[in-house]
Amino acid sequence: MEQYQEQLNGIFQALADPTRRAVLGRLSRGPASISELAKPFDMALPSFMKHIRSLEDSGWILTRKEGRVRTCAIEKQAFAVADTWLATQRVLWEARFDRFDALLEDPKDD
Repeated sequence: MEQYQEQLNGIFQALADPTRRAVLGRLSRGPASISELAKPFDMALPSFMKHIRSLEDSGWILTRKEGRVRTCAIEKQAFAVADTWLATQRVLWEARFDRFDALLEDPKDD
């Protein structure tokens, strides 16, 4: 359970940064090289590579090197882990809101 929590922390921490979300948005259209991914951002390549490492460490992307080019692609497992957690939270909160709605409709029941 603790390992699952650590994995979730990494997944959501990686999403907390707009640069990393933009990279994932670009990769949703298909694999891309590091240089292609870095183009739209006004930062030095070493700084951009920290974002790539964060995405890779958290499981959002995979990278592979072919010759001198490093290519990134989305790893679907991180989406499944995040989606499972969000679905669980959705069920929990919908049940709470349903109970709250019922209480507001007829406060004499309690």
